[in-house]
Amino acid sequence: MTDKELGEPISTGGPKGPIKDSLRPPLPKRFYNEVARVPARTGTGFEIHLDGRPLRTPLKRTLVIAEPAFADLVLGEWRAQATVIDPASMPATRLANSALDTVADSRSAVAAEIVAYAGSDLLCYRASSPSGLVARQSGIWDPILEGVEDAIGASFIRAEGIHHAAQPEAVSNRVAAALDGLSDLQLAAAQLITTLTGSAILAIAHIRGFIDADAVWAAAHLDEDWQIDLWGPDEEAEARRAVHERDFRAAAAALAAEP
Repeated sequence: MTDKELGEPISTGGPKGPIKDSLRPPLPKRFYNEVARVPARTGTGFEIHLDGRPLRTPLKRTLVIAEPAFADLVLGEWRAQATVIDPASMPATRLANSALDTVADSRSAVAAEIVAYAGSDLLCYRASSPSGLVARQSGIWDPILEGVEDAIGASFIRAEGIHHAAQPEAVSNRVAAALDGLSDLQLAAAQLITTLTGSAILAIAHIRGFIDADAVWAAAHLDEDWQIDLWGPDEEAEARRAVHERDFRAAAAALAAEP
């Protein structure tokens, strides 16, 4: 877990969720004692040091985090590692890595992925039955969707069922514009929230402060929760959802953090 040439610790992973345990290589042992947040040696922000040496991303860049509250989340993850270092338990670290190694070099591509999700957004595809689900979708999703439409100045096309309804070019342009001005960390967080929820609309609503993280997560799982109410929970689905929520909460924290 150290850079053989520089002798500096390497941070873990990108923004995606952990792979299945059966496919994972043995986890590296914890090799450090002290974890500290220190001012960045160059520029602004903070570094996380393990036994006095800065964390580095998988691409060997020094991990610098502008937002002190988010830097503390990363620090807490490294302190919480016990005998081994488990990247799956470190969503804030993985998100910070993504901001530096992926988003900083390809902001337009990351933004384009979010825009693509808006083209088939969860909130735009509605059930035609049963009436209870239709009413629940309308009651929870409509205010969020309408608020985002007012905020970005574009109207989304709604559809029933799984039939694709192409969105106007104006929608794509306005969604892209809504992402302007985000920091690399915030854009990485917006991408992760979008992919985890299937909704760029929910990500934008949270960025604009229309709804809090709890409301985003509940809205994203409205259909799933409806099925749970009818048929009861599924153990594997619950475990998968818990892993996704852990990553989602780290992304929400990144959007809430201020430099």
